[in-house]
Amino acid sequence: MKAMTDLTRRAGIFAALADQTRLRMVDLLTLGDLSSSEIGAQLGLRSNLVAHHLGVLESAQIIARARSEFDQRRSYIGLRPEVFDTLAPASVPPPERVVFVCTANSARSQLAEVVWKDMSTIPVASAGTRPADAVNPGAVASAERHGLAIDERRPPRHIDDVRAVGDLVITVCDDAHERLLTRDDLHWSIRDPARIGTAAAFDAALEALHRRIRGFVARLAPA
Repeated sequence: MKAMTDLTRRAGIFAALADQTRLRMVDLLTLGDLSSSEIGAQLGLRSNLVAHHLGVLESAQIIARARSEFDQRRSYIGLRPEVFDTLAPASVPPPERVVFVCTANSARSQLAEVVWKDMSTIPVASAGTRPADAVNPGAVASAERHGLAIDERRPPRHIDDVRAVGDLVITVCDDAHERLLTRDDLHWSIRDPARIGTAAAFDAALEALHRRIRGFVARLAPA
């Protein structure tokens, strides 16, 4: 019931903000509180239009009004403090461990593992559906360029030898996602840098993984 209420609230906020004038009003209010006449003056709007748009924002519980302590006839409008937090998707329960999976466990999953270690204290591992004999040197070099270190002494491992109860499995290549016999929990479609083989390709894969991991870590609920 709470999840549905939160979703309804978010939908109402997004609907109210799907108008350029109201979005401009909210932009102004992120900087400070304003009276309706001040909003109209800054945006060049007639008072009846200001009243209409403020009414929509108030109905969506985006703004709140407070009477001036000096001039009791004037009200100041401000954003409700929880509005932007409300817009974000719900938090995700932190897993016991994250396991990144690609086909060979030689590049993308290895890069994801070291990026995760750099950004989270939650345990992490990597594996492949058809492990290679060794880690790709291009992945090792890309990690080093970004101040990270892949352990080359540890050979790529098969998912069946790594996966355990409680793991959150994230596939980082389409092949692994589509061929994995026991389904993954999340899939991130990251292009295979080994197909191109250039430093730029490996760096692009690492940067894509960094963006995905940063966004996912931000969604995790506090332990």
